[in-house]
Amino acid sequence: MSAADDPLAVALFSEVFMADQLARNRIARILPKGMELSHFSVLNHLANISDERSPAQLADAFHVTRGAMTNTLTKLEWAGHVHIRPDWDDARRKFVSISPSGRSARDAALAALAPLIGDVVRAIGPDKVRAVLPILRELRARLGTLD
Repeated sequence: MSAADDPLAVALFSEVFMADQLARNRIARILPKGMELSHFSVLNHLANISDERSPAQLADAFHVTRGAMTNTLTKLEWAGHVHIRPDWDDARRKFVSISPSGRSARDAALAALAPLIGDVVRAIGPDKVRAVLPILRELRARLGTLD
């Protein structure tokens, strides 16, 4: 039986894709005006790591092209949400860090998302959410190694 004929595999990915689409649509409507999901994702990542990253490292982390990441970073820099500086050892490279404005924008987005996220966790049940997180992390890890 091929993977295309495996009902369990098809059901898993159908549910993951549908949940992803629904979550993206809901979140896009809730984010503060002018903020896109990609902006929030980068700001949240930079806030969580509390360190600089190169645009290439960010592109790799989000599995997007460097051009797509450059586009997102340009918009974030224009809004004052990130600082982009040259690498002092190699002028061809740059480093990105979150600015105080970016941290505030990320915090405002989290505050806007908190009711939706909280409602979903309460509706599913915290124990079920805790139980499924390792599975989702493993799924993400396995998909991240397929290239």
